[in-house]
This record gives sequence, C-alpha cells and structure tokens, in this order.
Amino acid sequence: MSILSNILNNKIVAIIRGAEAEDVLRIAKALHEGGVNTLEITMNSPNALEAIKEVSEVMGEQVLVGAGTVLDPETARAAILAGARFILSPTVNLETIKMTKRYGAVSIPGAMTATEILTAYENGGDIIKVFPTPMGPEFIKSIRGPLPHIPLLPTGGVDLSNIQAFMKAGAVGCGLGGSLVDTKQDITSDYLSQLKRKAEQFVLAVN
Repeated sequence: MSILSNILNNKIVAIIRGAEAEDVLRIAKALHEGGVNTLEITMNSPNALEAIKEVSEVMGEQVLVGAGTVLDPETARAAILAGARFILSPTVNLETIKMTKRYGAVSIPGAMTATEILTAYENGGDIIKVFPTPMGPEFIKSIRGPLPHIPLLPTGGVDLSNIQAFMKAGAVGCGLGGSLVDTKQDITSDYLSQLKRKAEQFVLAVN
C-alpha cells in the first residue's frame, strides 16, 4: 500500500506538537497501541528532526511518520531525509509542495478558502489540510459541493464530539492536536494509558 493510501486508510493524523524529543517515541507507541498509526511531529517542537528519525527507525512500518508546521522547502527536505514520509504545512507554499513531491513524499498543504484549496491541489497537494475550520463540518460540506474531487483533511477544532460529523461531511480524515495529544501534561505512565484509550475512542468514531 502506498503512503497516500495508508494515510487515507488510517483517517486520523495525530499531531505531536511541543513534546520533548525523549517523550515522542513513548507517545508514538501509546498512539500505535490505541490504533492511531499516522503521526505528525511538528517542526516547531524541540529537536524535531531527531524525534522524526528515532520514531521512523524504531517503529519502522508500524507507523507513518510525517513532519508538520513545515514552512519552506529546505525544512521539508531535511524532514524527509530524517525519515518523514509526508509533509504538512499550515499554508500553501508552492516551493514546499514541489520539494516534497521531488523527494517522493506525500504533500499536505494547509488552506482555508476555496481558491487556496484548489491552488494547493492543482500544484501537487495530495491531500489538502483545511485549516482552520471556522464553520466546522458545514464548511467541509460546502467546499465539497464545487470541489468534490479534492481530498480534505480538517485540522483544528476536531474532537470526539464532532469527528463523525466531519467524516459524514466528506472529509477523508482529520488532524487531531490537543484533543488527542496534549503535550502540556507530564508524560507519565498514567498519561500514556489515557492516551491509548483516547486513541481507541477516536479510531472507533471514524470507523
């Protein structure tokens, strides 16, 4: 199965933002045990490249590791060389999309308006991260009216109370940050057990 097919099959992208590098592997293992196998490590986290490298090497094909908050092509290249299989951005940066595709990784640029979404897709975005999602699931439904061929991944504001509504509106999956992985808490064994259970709940919700 291709990287893109895996992401679409998994439906959930867990966003690990701000975690210390030594905690990221433990978080990744807990998510995997809970059934969440697509992980985004944001580049504005401490020692992000080191964390991407460790998780991709230790967990291998068990999880798909990507880099998030990628703002330029140089960062995309560095992340891919460290082991990232997909690149997420909060904005539409055409050079970042080109670099990502050049290295054979999946490109997930972030966009909000219909114009941005179409521009990102026409320039090589494989999935478009809809960010932010101010109108909730109704916005996804509205965008899919004129642009039904573009895979949309709403991110920001998605939680257990609305993830099913986002999926029913036509999203191919959802990006989950603090509603799943709250890195402001101490990463204890209790936290990891709770994280596993939360992952299981989200997996159940999207399937």
